[in-house]
Amino acid sequence: MNAQRTPRRSRQRGLSFIGVIFIGLMAVAAFAIGGQSIPIWLEYQAITKAMNKAKIESTVPGARAAFDRAAAIDNISSVKGQDLEVTKRGDKVVVSVNYAREIALAGPAYLVYRFQAQTD
Repeated sequence: MNAQRTPRRSRQRGLSFIGVIFIGLMAVAAFAIGGQSIPIWLEYQAITKAMNKAKIESTVPGARAAFDRAAAIDNISSVKGQDLEVTKRGDKVVVSVNYAREIALAGPAYLVYRFQAQTD
């Protein structure tokens, strides 16, 4: 009943050492870029919140001053009140801004975020 079994060589499965290193490097790069991108995204959210506070004002200098006050509280450094484009549509003040932020990757390579926001 005990038949002799010949050992079969099964194919190895899994990642090679080079594959593990490559995946590890990609994960580190993703975390590094993500770690630098989160503060940029949070600042964009603070800018839109400050713009919504600024649109309540009825004059262009008042809207810019309101934005600067909110920017001082929320520690916004990418945009100043003078960078805003403030216009009036009828009796409503519309505040808009265009700006860019960049992350240095390696050597001459940069990741550039371009933001455009406008109040209703």
